[in-house]
Amino acid sequence: MAESDFQREPLSYAISALRRFFHDQDDIYVSGNLLIYYEQGNPKASVAPDVFVVRGAPGHDRRIYKLWEEPKAPDFVLEITSNSSVSEDQGIKRGLYAFLGIEEYWQIDPTGDYLIPSLQGLRLTEGNYWPIPVRDSGDGTLIGASTVLGLELRNTGGQLHFHDPIQDRTLLTYAELAQAAEIAERGREIAERARRIAERGYQNAEQARETAERRAETEARQRAAAEARADVEARQRAAAEARIAELEKSLRNQR
Repeated sequence: MAESDFQREPLSYAISALRRFFHDQDDIYVSGNLLIYYEQGNPKASVAPDVFVVRGAPGHDRRIYKLWEEPKAPDFVLEITSNSSVSEDQGIKRGLYAFLGIEEYWQIDPTGDYLIPSLQGLRLTEGNYWPIPVRDSGDGTLIGASTVLGLELRNTGGQLHFHDPIQDRTLLTYAELAQAAEIAERGREIAERARRIAERGYQNAEQARETAERRAETEARQRAAAEARADVEARQRAAAEARIAELEKSLRNQR
């Protein structure tokens, strides 16, 4: 079935963000729009959730997901609801997902036209689905907590985000990741420029210090030379004065 931008963007984000979040856990499988066959020998017994997560299944890629060949059914399913899917999402799929034992079933309506509230979650308890509390943060953001994922689902004006409450960080979209990388790169460039400026300042200061030291050494040598010359001249004057005095005495004696 064709998708609009309203459905495609949160779907793509959810799969990519969850795969990045669980990338270091080999026993968690994240996928979406992939056929899940739940009855061996009956090819019509299949469903393709928009997004699903299986804890305890190898994380490698698959063409299809056969429940009788896999460790278990998904633990988490997210459907991106639209006009064409709302009846099925609220009816047939709800019953089927409960039958398959899917622990959490979430729906988000990016346009806000078909679900009230536009973010809804269900948790399976004794074979029946019960609502998961969804709160309004006060700024229009709807927030629900998934115990399966250990994440919060947030819907802000149709924009889906997953939030890690432990690390207090939001899983970013590709565009946001690119923007963050660009900002980080600009920060590195600014830091490098500052480092170079500081290095030049240090070099200039070092050169000024060396110049001052050389000037001081030159002035000290000049003072020492001047003092030496003055000392020589003083001794010469003293010797000359003594010689004059000696000559004057000799002349007086001759008279």
